Amino acid sequence: MSMDIVLINPGDRKQVYQDLSGDFSAVEPPFWVAVLAAYLRKNGFSVAVIDSNAENISPEETAERVRDMKPLVAAVVVYGSQPSASTQNMTIAGKICGALKERTDARVALGGLHPSALPERTMEEEKVDFVIEGEGFYTLTNLISSLRSGLGDYDGVPGLWYRHRDEIRHTPRAALVQDLDEVLPSAAWDLLPMEKYRAHNWHCFDDISNRMPYGAIYTSLGCPYSCVFCCINAPFGKPGIRYRSPELVVDEIGLLVEKYGIKNIKIVDELFVLKEKHYMTIVDLIIKRGYDLNIWAYARVDTVNEENLKQMKKAGINWLALGIESANPDVRDGAEKRMRVKDIERVVRTIQSAGIRVIGNYIFGLPDDNLATMQETLEMSMSLNCEFPNFYSAMAYPGSRLYEMAVKEGWDLPKEWHGYSQHSYETLPLPTRHVSAKEVLKFRDDAFHAYFSNGSYLDMVEQKFGKDVRSHIADMSSIRLKRRLLGD
Repeated sequence: MSMDIVLINPGDRKQVYQDLSGDFSAVEPPFWVAVLAAYLRKNGFSVAVIDSNAENISPEETAERVRDMKPLVAAVVVYGSQPSASTQNMTIAGKICGALKERTDARVALGGLHPSALPERTMEEEKVDFVIEGEGFYTLTNLISSLRSGLGDYDGVPGLWYRHRDEIRHTPRAALVQDLDEVLPSAAWDLLPMEKYRAHNWHCFDDISNRMPYGAIYTSLGCPYSCVFCCINAPFGKPGIRYRSPELVVDEIGLLVEKYGIKNIKIVDELFVLKEKHYMTIVDLIIKRGYDLNIWAYARVDTVNEENLKQMKKAGINWLALGIESANPDVRDGAEKRMRVKDIERVVRTIQSAGIRVIGNYIFGLPDDNLATMQETLEMSMSLNCEFPNFYSAMAYPGSRLYEMAVKEGWDLPKEWHGYSQHSYETLPLPTRHVSAKEVLKFRDDAFHAYFSNGSYLDMVEQKFGKDVRSHIADMSSIRLKRRLLGD
């Protein structure tokens, strides 16, 4: 057996999530791997996928599988299902690349969000032949063609970093895909171990024992905003958003439903609730086709239109994630998360009144935060009492402007890439202008346990979802993450 390319999704759930990796975290399908595979296959290349994360296999086992397939190139794609999920997987990605170089004859490429943010450093530090900067579609097609020719000429491969003798060279970035319908009509779900994926625990609070199967779908690529703490636009080079046609999106949802029996779906878009004509056409088509779905998606406080919520709920959009970030407007605006709608509570209650659950996302340790403003954010989160919160420490993710600031100012950054995980033992958040990184992390961890042990929250959960979910929350909050920074 031989083929052109094997695409690999790396992951080490235990390293990234510690004991939360057992029953509480999601195992998400690697949609970027799946769309790359679909594009390459459409262009006539033979493609295989190894999801090392979902299958929970070691770098050595991954390499053995690749060796048996005899591909021209093995490409490790470190993308992640959220912006923070790329860098935290670079530790295991590097180990997989090392195993590939030792155990296979394949040329090894590394691509995704983090490599696009730090291509030269990635080329210097990792055991790879190539680094892919950017989206990867045009880079990989040209790279495989070049390898097939045997000429070793990479000057015509856009978005490629490579070595020529002892010199690191690179070509200009590839153009962005403009017509998503033409280039990316549907992901290659048939190449993934679909039986392995599991939804987030909160996503299935209405049916906590049925978190599998699980699917993910994108309806757009990119984000038009440039929040200082976010790195999502690193593969795209600049802020901006491109859309798939609603008809193709719903056709793909139909495939997930009818072929794989999927009900639980994540809309991967960084901001689904933005362009009303786009997302409401998708909503209307889902309703027309009569699918029974449990969907979650991202929105902003200032993009939610009250008039659309009942229809969205009818389509199965049961959860909206809101980037609230901070209670303090000076802290929030300092991070360039400007909102036209200041009455956050009104928007949350409006969403909930339509029967849609709210995930509130909060960040502790933004540059202008102090202990008082972080406490203000915690108190607001408890007052809002959303059905689920995510508490984050501010991190300087490569590809974000916060990372550029950290490097310029000489702030301490994690020594290991998995130290950028919010949940790892080695986590090292940023300090603020007023408090240390240790204080930020301790506040974040204490806030997590304060929220999930709060009687008002637990009573609300039991009333809405039942005693089993309340018990599940109690089990989750009984796990205290170990932190090197806190002396554990």
